[in-house]
Amino acid sequence: MANSSAITATPLLKPGDEFPGDIGDINGCGDFWRQFRVESNKLWRIAGPIMITSVCRYSLGAITQIFAGQVSTLALAAVSVENSVIAGFSFGIMLGMGSALETLCGQAYGAGQLEMMGVYLQRSWIILMVTALILTPLYIFAGPFLLLIGQDSSIAEAAGKFALLMIPQLYAYSIYFPLTKFLQAQSKVFVMLLIAAVVLVIHTFFSWFVSLKLGWGAPGLALVLNLSWWCIVLLQYFYILMGSCGVAWSGFSMLAFRDLWSFAKLSIASAIMLCLEIWYFMALILFAGYLKDPELSVDALSICMNILGWAVMIAIGSNAATSVRVSNELGAGHPKTAKFAVISVVITSFLIGLFLSTILLIWRNEYPIAFTNNSDVKELVSSLTPLLAISITINNVQPVLTGLVIGAGWQVYVAYVNITCYYAVGVPIGLIFGYLLNYGITGIWLGMLSGTVMQTCVLFLMTYRTNWNKEASMAGDRIKTWGGENDTNKGNARSSGFTE
Repeated sequence: MANSSAITATPLLKPGDEFPGDIGDINGCGDFWRQFRVESNKLWRIAGPIMITSVCRYSLGAITQIFAGQVSTLALAAVSVENSVIAGFSFGIMLGMGSALETLCGQAYGAGQLEMMGVYLQRSWIILMVTALILTPLYIFAGPFLLLIGQDSSIAEAAGKFALLMIPQLYAYSIYFPLTKFLQAQSKVFVMLLIAAVVLVIHTFFSWFVSLKLGWGAPGLALVLNLSWWCIVLLQYFYILMGSCGVAWSGFSMLAFRDLWSFAKLSIASAIMLCLEIWYFMALILFAGYLKDPELSVDALSICMNILGWAVMIAIGSNAATSVRVSNELGAGHPKTAKFAVISVVITSFLIGLFLSTILLIWRNEYPIAFTNNSDVKELVSSLTPLLAISITINNVQPVLTGLVIGAGWQVYVAYVNITCYYAVGVPIGLIFGYLLNYGITGIWLGMLSGTVMQTCVLFLMTYRTNWNKEASMAGDRIKTWGGENDTNKGNARSSGFTE
């Protein structure tokens, strides 16, 4: 068994536990708060650095949009649409495909099967590189595609030109996400934080320099954004090559080509689950482009989405920590510890979301100045802030539950939940309020928020009904199955314990 703070036996262990090393029953507030402090310490060692890393990574695109807004309103709209629709579409697929590695590497690490982690990483690289090739035509024909779905012609043309310049970012995604999940599973998060923070500082300076000092506009911003992403990728890869991951990385292996289709199916299930979430919010930008005065609507909404994105990046730290803790503990055979990890992070994330929302409401008339000088855009952003605050609170809890889903390997089930809640409920209600009842962007957002609330409630119910003992027992089968060691129990490895 690998030694790590993520899988160290925790207090409250009682003789006769079914799973040795697991925590015992919690009786009363005293036991709860003692264990909460222990679990919070473990979670924050993972979540804190990942939160900062996620904020830095997201800030690359957000900083690019900020400087695009200083160039012109059209440049801001073009960069926002490309970042939200074209890059957002690809980001969702790549992040989702990479999340399969989060399940497998996390459980392999918890079970001490470190040598399989490097093989999983290479399989994920192969699958995501093929995916990037498939997605490349979307970037090449982004302009006509945006026109086809009804975007304003000037915005579609400018966004299409920017998308062509952003093709290198797509291939950076294919290497970056597997690397990140590989390092996260081992709780090697501080090096990720350091790399992301250094690159963000450099990115901010050069974005300012090329756009405002050199006057290169959007093309200059695209150049800097591509280089920043590839710097992160190369620095993380060099860190692994230095031998810092031990036997988890022992070089390239032909085992990476074994059972690729089975691995790809789990990757596709992960992609569908997460893409349905990411595209849901991406649709807000698209719907805004169909309203009257599309530049005003898109600009205001893109600012709100930037703020929401920063808040969600903080929540993603909790998401990743939950996924790592749940997968590690299930892999180690500690179902009660996995369950308590979820409870602890839900409480913490809710309080963080509430705090951020309160700050945002207090400064609702001031923060839009950082993004635009247009008074109409600032006024619209201010009026949308209450909805933004509610979204931040909800979306600070929802990614935690998604982290549980990834850690336990329930991606297929949640994909069905997302289709129902988001696209059968949220989108229709949003369109009715936004267009038929003439509430505009406020109505669209309010309707789609209802889908998020419904999805969060369903995930809470699934968590409540989870059979954690069964999940822990299945983790070993899943490791053998996706490692190519056992071909007889694949059905068991795919099943879930949340229905009992």
